This record gives sequence, C-alpha cells and structure tokens, in this order.
Amino acid sequence: MAVPTLPPSERQTTPPGLFSLPVIVAALGYFVDIYDLLLFGIVRVPSLKDLGLTPDQISTVGTSIMNWQMGGLLIGGVLWGVLGDKRGRLSVLFGSIITYSIANIACGFVTNVTFMDPTTYYALMRFVAGIGLAGELGAGITLVSEVLPKEKRAIGTSLVAGVGLFGAVVAYFTVKLFDWQTAFFVGGGLGFGLLLLRVGVVESGMFKNVTEQTGVTRGDFFSFFTNADRFSRYIKCIGIGLPTWFVIGILATFSNEFGKALGISEEIQPGLAIMWCYVGLAIGDLSSGFISHRLESRKKGVALLMGIALLFSLVYLFVGISSATMLYGLCLAMGFGIGYWAMFVTIGAEQFGTNLRATAATTVPNMVRGLVIPMTLSYQALKPLINTINAGAVVGLFAFIIGFYAILTIPETHGKDLDYLEE
Repeated sequence: MAVPTLPPSERQTTPPGLFSLPVIVAALGYFVDIYDLLLFGIVRVPSLKDLGLTPDQISTVGTSIMNWQMGGLLIGGVLWGVLGDKRGRLSVLFGSIITYSIANIACGFVTNVTFMDPTTYYALMRFVAGIGLAGELGAGITLVSEVLPKEKRAIGTSLVAGVGLFGAVVAYFTVKLFDWQTAFFVGGGLGFGLLLLRVGVVESGMFKNVTEQTGVTRGDFFSFFTNADRFSRYIKCIGIGLPTWFVIGILATFSNEFGKALGISEEIQPGLAIMWCYVGLAIGDLSSGFISHRLESRKKGVALLMGIALLFSLVYLFVGISSATMLYGLCLAMGFGIGYWAMFVTIGAEQFGTNLRATAATTVPNMVRGLVIPMTLSYQALKPLINTINAGAVVGLFAFIIGFYAILTIPETHGKDLDYLEE
C-alpha cells in the first residue's frame, strides 16, 4: 500500500529546474560511469592481444572478464541500492565513484602484474570496478526524479542519460589518441575529479522527510519478494531493460564475430561498433523524454523505441549487410532504438515508494547488466551448434519477448506523484 510521506502543504514548493546542480552533476557522473563501464568492451581486443592471447582466447577470456564485471554490477546494485535508501542518495554517489575510480586505475597496470596471472588480475579489477559502477546511475536518477517536478522528470532524466552516454564516445577516442592503459588512467582521474563537483549537491528532500519519520523500513531489498504486486512490478522493470543489453552485450560487443559470419571482408572493430551504438543510444535517450512527455505515457514511448530496436536487430542479423560501414550504421540505429534506457531506469524509480526507490532504481538496471552473463554464456554455447547468426537471434528472441511483455503489462507512471511510501 502507498501512503504519502508528508501532507501537500509541507512538501517542497519550489523544486529545482532542468539545469540545476543536481541534474548537471548527475549527468556528468553518468558520463564518467559510462566511460568506465564501456571501456573494457572497447579495449577488450587490443588489451588481451598485448597480454599474448590468441583470437579464440580473446573471445572466451574476454567474455569471462566481461562477465566478472557484470557480476560486480549485480552485487554492487544490491549493495548501493540498499545503502541509498538507508544512508542517502549522496552517500552512494561518493562511495561508488571512489571504488570504480581506484579499480580503473589498477586496470591500467595489468601488463605489469607478475604476482598472479594477469588475466585473473584483470577479471578481479573489473569485478571491483563493476561493484563501484553499479551505484552511479540508480542514485543519480533517483535524486533527479525526486528533486524535479513530475512534469519535468522524464525530460530531466533523459538529459542526464543523453549527456552521460557520450562517455562511450570519449572513451573510444581516448583509446585511439593514446592507448588502452592511458584510457584506464584517464577514467580513474575523471572519477576523482567528479568528487569535487559533488560537494555542492544537497540530499533529496523526500529522502530527508522519510528519515525523520519513525517506524519506516528503508532499503529492504527482500521486500520486493514478499508481496506479489511489488514482485511483479520489480520483475517487469528488469524485463523492460533486457533488449538494451542484448544489443550492447551481444550484437555490438561481438560485432567482429558477426561481421565475419556475415562475410564482411573488412575487419570489424568492436570498440567502434560500441561507440556508434552509444551515439545512437545518447540520441535516443535525449529523445525518449520528449517522446514520453508528448505521448503522456512512459509505456508508449518505451514500446515505440523497443520496436525500432527490434526492427534494426533483424536487419543486422538477416538482411545480409556486406560492409563495415553498414554494420556500424546499424549499430547507430539499434542504439537509437534502445535509447529508452533512461526512461527504463526512471520507470524503475517511479514504480516504488521513497523508502524503496533508490534500492529499485539501482538494482533494476544492474540486474539487467547481470543478466548479460547468461546471455553471453548462451550465445557462446549456441555458436558451435547453430552458427553465430542464429545463436545471436535466439538470445535476442527471448530478450525482446520478455521486454515487450513487461512494458505492455507494467503500470503507467507518467505524471505520478512520488512523495509516498511502500507499505
């Protein structure tokens, strides 16, 4: 049952605007988050080549290291989500950024490691980085959702994600201009620089109001599983996000393998495919808030973009593209289709009361990222049996079926008042 945290007369009457400090800092924070999150996918091939791995080992070991990072995101999502509701949104933003900044700097020294197997060290550092990276987006979106008026929430969170997602572009060009080790050092440095900006950001008023009340349980992760309606909403929130990481984690990350299977003679660079995918994603995310606002529906906006992602995924796999330019162009188009990422995280925040909001908004996207592990393992297992193209198609089929079911059946949250508690 939902109950208000405060009577209307006592709630904040002058909320910040779209370009207020919380929105700007959340956008820059997500920029750094995406830079560091996608960096391994961009440097996977060159960094593992420098460690002396063969092409087959680069595929299998690279998948393993990426899965360690995604496992860290899964664990970190629960950790930071619970802390966000118990200790505050800002404590998560500070703690998570310190964790992933240190881990990314450590990744830059992987070629110098002699005290253990370098690939094992690499996997462990990506695991720690994953734990840290898990806290950034959910806490930032929760804070922005709570400080902005409901009429501007969709546009505000879209601005955060749209700006933030260009971190992938900067990561790609940092690797190209310098080298992959320097790119890791730059990522860590950006993180520590971001801490200085965080000093001036104040805590969400809704969260402060909840902390002043007695008898309110905050950040209880297991409460998502003790109530049928709450469990249904939580699982559907996760389901909505599956197509996004199918496109990123399978079609873009393994684009070199798909390019070879499609008979493209030019060498496909996964880092470039990921970059173009994120350019499209950033444009889609900037658009999704306005689309949702115009349609007056989160569900219609997300379903429309998900349909675009499905269409271009089918073209990518089955139309028979013949050049690297076409493949990168399709990555851009698919990225636009999955540009409902910010809207998806916003839906996760809006589905639950203030005492569980950070837990939901932080764990939901990281549950999706964690599900990349079974997706990549399924893809790798199916490749020898039904070939690369069909393996990708089977994984995508399940992701899109679940995604469409979830968005079509979840409650609408456009214009919803967020000042309430989950009981």
